Amino acid sequence: MDVITLAQKLIQFNTVNPPGNEKEIAEYCGELLKGNGFNVKYYPFEKNRLNVVAEIGLSEKTSPIVLSGHLDVVPLGQKEWSVEPFAGKIIDGKLYGRGSSDMKSGVAAIITSAIKSAKTSVPVGGIRIILSASEEDGCKGIKNLVDSGVNLGKARGVIVAEPTNNLPICGHKGGLYMWVRTKGVTAHSSMPEKGINAIYKAARAITKIENYNFNVEEDSILGMPTINIGVVKGGMNINSVPDKAEFSIDVRSTTKINHQDMLKELQRLFGDDFTIEPIVDREPVFTDEKSLFVKLVDNAIGINRGKDNIPKALPYVTDASVLQKYYEGVPTIIMGPGLASMAHQTDEYCEVESIKKAEDNFYRILKSK
Repeated sequence: MDVITLAQKLIQFNTVNPPGNEKEIAEYCGELLKGNGFNVKYYPFEKNRLNVVAEIGLSEKTSPIVLSGHLDVVPLGQKEWSVEPFAGKIIDGKLYGRGSSDMKSGVAAIITSAIKSAKTSVPVGGIRIILSASEEDGCKGIKNLVDSGVNLGKARGVIVAEPTNNLPICGHKGGLYMWVRTKGVTAHSSMPEKGINAIYKAARAITKIENYNFNVEEDSILGMPTINIGVVKGGMNINSVPDKAEFSIDVRSTTKINHQDMLKELQRLFGDDFTIEPIVDREPVFTDEKSLFVKLVDNAIGINRGKDNIPKALPYVTDASVLQKYYEGVPTIIMGPGLASMAHQTDEYCEVESIKKAEDNFYRILKSK
């Protein structure tokens, strides 16, 4: 199966998260790899969801290259699509569909390049492919996989095929997501003085975030951290004083921030009337551009970092955060055919030629010594 046909097929699986339903697409990818000589194992993650690990040509002398991607996609959004989001239709050289850029085209390129590479001669050290469920809600699938005690061996380098327009990026910010909750005392809305309005309490806390100062120096690679309130909930009905309210906080961190210290600082800022529940805790990713693996990748795909203006890092979080930590800081690159500007967008697409280039890039990397 060629890479474009496979990308079209993967888009046709509806893996919108929630609920994900990645079991069927995971088994499809697994069976394709198994049919081409890979040893494939499935690891359940919640109902009707699977992580996939496929390996070939492993050696005790040399660690394999790890190629990784996720199988879930975000919801379609409120705006109506002009194309069928799960058809995988090609129009004017663009492959349309939810997940085309983020990141089923990248997954397709991983699979076909690995199969082609293994068919001619398995690369030194072999290949390990990790396809994860539930990445879009904080890399929960890959985190569950590594926390389950599964032995994922060692790695000499990791490539995560997220959308970068095929540019090899060596880092990204971390992510700390949390729910902040507070309580009040309910009363009839005609007598608000008899109650304590939890929404007012939350609102006062939220205004403290709008101009929040991290009081840290700028990271030379990752820049400054950011903070955002994404969701606010509170109250039960219009004619009652609300006795509970909650809001979400999304911190995109750098190496200058300790997540546990950040949580303590927010607790101090809000006070004892608030509880903070961390729901996602992912560290930043960083790889030295002078590392041997980065040089191998750059040479294989013809990149000159001094002249080609490659971005230093990405603002979004990927499974690389979990994998680099698991593999004890191994060189990790984020590189895939999609466009970051198309991720999560209505009428999402990926350039067909970019997908072909990604397959060729991965093949060249796997064949490099």
